[in-house]
Amino acid sequence: MSSYPLSLNLAGKRVVVIGAGIVASRRVPTLIEAGARVLVIAPSVTESIYQLGEQGSIELHLRPYEAGDTAGAWLVHALSNNAAVNEAVAFEADATGIWCVRADQALLSEAWTPASTSVDDITIAVTAGGDPRRAAAIRDAIADQLKDGSLPVRRVRPADGHVVLIGGGPGDPDLITIRGRRALAMADVVVFDRLGPTVLLETLADDVELIEAGKGPGHHSMTQDEINRVIVEQARLGKRVVRLKGGDPFVFGRGSEEVQACVAAGVTVEVIPGISSAVAGPAAAGIPVTHRGLANGYAVITGHQLEDLTPLAQMQLTLVVLMGVATLPGLVSGLVEAGKLESTPVAIIEKASTKDQRVTIGTLASIVKRAAEVGVRNPAVIVIGDVVTVPNLLAAESSLHQFSG
Repeated sequence: MSSYPLSLNLAGKRVVVIGAGIVASRRVPTLIEAGARVLVIAPSVTESIYQLGEQGSIELHLRPYEAGDTAGAWLVHALSNNAAVNEAVAFEADATGIWCVRADQALLSEAWTPASTSVDDITIAVTAGGDPRRAAAIRDAIADQLKDGSLPVRRVRPADGHVVLIGGGPGDPDLITIRGRRALAMADVVVFDRLGPTVLLETLADDVELIEAGKGPGHHSMTQDEINRVIVEQARLGKRVVRLKGGDPFVFGRGSEEVQACVAAGVTVEVIPGISSAVAGPAAAGIPVTHRGLANGYAVITGHQLEDLTPLAQMQLTLVVLMGVATLPGLVSGLVEAGKLESTPVAIIEKASTKDQRVTIGTLASIVKRAAEVGVRNPAVIVIGDVVTVPNLLAAESSLHQFSG
């Protein structure tokens, strides 16, 4: 059966629904959402349809269908469980030039409803030769691919500028959230850090502009003020700007400063959280940040926060240190001076969750030497506390452990 697909603007239009069973309970709310003025006629109704009538969301007539009920309608749905009634409704509608959808005999309708759903501002509508289950399965498959960014979702026509901060997770590109992956696929411009899942940039269209923020240990190719300026300027040009970061934007990612810059400039902005390496890094190495009897909480600091470590040294907390490789000697000496036992276990996880992940194990007394021996480098997460000893796969006498991620 050939057909001509068409989307209808029902805002303010009169739609008559004959019948108020299960099918009507699904379709009537959709008609209301589309802005239609809905009249439902049926001798008996479901509870949901009755409530819509009580609320004034629809006009409800509790009686059987009568000839002339479709008069003045812009669209009719014949949803009765009586085939003869549906046939009469469809005949009357067709005779007066009104589209009618029959629920019981789609192939006999002059119009029919597709299996439909929406993902963001994209509407998916599928028909499959009168097979509603097949249409629904195809609809759901398309929706899933739109949600995970597998299909091209980037706008082609100009739109209002907008900024999205995306937390890319600890390193493995599969650990970005589905929402983050979808937002990245919609980008016109991507301002990215080297610690983000940059391999995903290869999946973007050739005309997507890529700007590397380039932050690294001891150098910054772009200052934070410059990054703020770039994302605001690009958004003001009407572009959809993605700021792609590693980990989570609000965990030592200075994401809040970028949000403030956008708000101050009148640019709309949203934040899509990411899996922080502070938790995901240890987890990728099999190390919990909390464990009953060993640590009832955890604290996250950067390697630059070494002024007063006394509170952290004296509490039964796991200490997670980000960006701490360069300051490891000062961190260790500061903790020992603050009262932390030299026998406290330490793990350093490099390139967590990736195929190049490497874990170095030691104690506060030995970790500086061991890190130097194996050449520990950023990006790395340092875990300090008894939780390091929890995984059985980490033998106490070993100084270096390899993981496949």
